[in-house]
Amino acid sequence: MLDWLRRKYAQLITSGAQLSLLFVGISLHSRNGWLSCLTAIALISFYAWISSLYRLRTLNNTPTSKIASAAQGHVELVGSGQPFCDPPLFSTLRQLPCLWCRYKIEQQEKNGWKIIESGETDDSFILRDSTGECVVDPENAEIITQDYDQWQADGCRYTEWKLIKGETLYVIGRFRTLGGSNQEFDTRAELSALLTEWKKNMPTLLARFDLNKDGELSVEEWELARQAAKREVEKMMMDVLAQPNTNIISRSSDGQLFLISNLPSNRLSRRYLLWAWGHLLIFFGSLGGLGWVMQHVNL
Repeated sequence: MLDWLRRKYAQLITSGAQLSLLFVGISLHSRNGWLSCLTAIALISFYAWISSLYRLRTLNNTPTSKIASAAQGHVELVGSGQPFCDPPLFSTLRQLPCLWCRYKIEQQEKNGWKIIESGETDDSFILRDSTGECVVDPENAEIITQDYDQWQADGCRYTEWKLIKGETLYVIGRFRTLGGSNQEFDTRAELSALLTEWKKNMPTLLARFDLNKDGELSVEEWELARQAAKREVEKMMMDVLAQPNTNIISRSSDGQLFLISNLPSNRLSRRYLLWAWGHLLIFFGSLGGLGWVMQHVNL
């Protein structure tokens, strides 16, 4: 549930949920209806206010790093978005090349628009700055984009959001470097696994290390096998360490903010500040409404 709220945060605070609940309260024409709707409005607004403040503080307190020198952990990066590989990803509805897209198809009914299909991509893409590049894994990210299309056809309304190749992207999330010198390599565990694998094929093992051909491995012969396995594991380790490093930014397991946007950070900060004040005003307004209903509206 919390993961869903984090991912749907942007839609939640801009969806007019509080206004919809206000209309529900008006239509119910009852004291209990008003109390229920105003309570729900207060709870939604309080959650959205706390969330906006958290995002605002995270954005303002996280300095922008260069990819080549970024520390391992929660960082803020800015760079050009590029496709991970060819051919590039194509948006679901418009079939335009993109890095990421979300779409929604709604059907018109008597009471308004009903969502009949929706989805979003989770393909990785590249973020590149003047010092290097980083793989962006957008799964479970909160994505805010100004590339937005909406049109109607055959009684349906189609909406599509995209991130486009070459756009300047702002990303804040968990940065880590895999491979090369950052690769974890347990020499003892690898040695044990290799010897266990060799034991499964005793004829080959005896052919290599049974020097006196008595059909058994003596202590000295087994030590020869162990030293050979150790040399092989050391070679494997050197091959792993020689691999190039791969930088990845993704969602952290502790639930810290993972945000991707083609808006600059100052505009995002300003937007979160306005949302925070707006939801705080709605929160206190709903509390005032609750007090008024309890005093002036009879059961």
